[in-house]
Amino acid sequence: MSHSDTTFDQALLKVPGFLFVDHVAISVPRGQLDAQVSAYKMLGFRELHREEVYGGDQVRESLLQVGDSRNLIQLLEPLTEDSPVQKGIDKAGGRGGLAHVAFRVKNAQAAFDYLKANGFRIIDAAPRPGSRGTTVFFLHPKSREENPFGVLFECVEDPSEAAD
Repeated sequence: MSHSDTTFDQALLKVPGFLFVDHVAISVPRGQLDAQVSAYKMLGFRELHREEVYGGDQVRESLLQVGDSRNLIQLLEPLTEDSPVQKGIDKAGGRGGLAHVAFRVKNAQAAFDYLKANGFRIIDAAPRPGSRGTTVFFLHPKSREENPFGVLFECVEDPSEAAD
């Protein structure tokens, strides 16, 4: 390993705690959440959580576990026409699909501050309450204009796992 590789690796240690993929969120058209949950259960997935989230999100969510793993699928059904999820479904010709990919972070505020300081385009003004008692914020798909991700990213802090 060269000196420049070591310097780069040391710099990466300053990046605040991205741990693993928390969940992949999939939008479903209104009225289809129960049928979609049933289809996932036929694949052996287990529903861990269901919640209606208001505020700017306006969604009904179901969180499904893949086997005994930490891998989760989040199904999102819009509650209103104003829901950002409904707007995504409208853009896709009325079909559901990939809504976002969420990464677990050690500390949402530290990750937010680091990303903001490094010029990433963040949708939320600050980390905010998410479902299941989490703290979340979203990165815009064009977060880096010079090389956009093309996918909406969510950063999720789960206070129940703060010791991990």
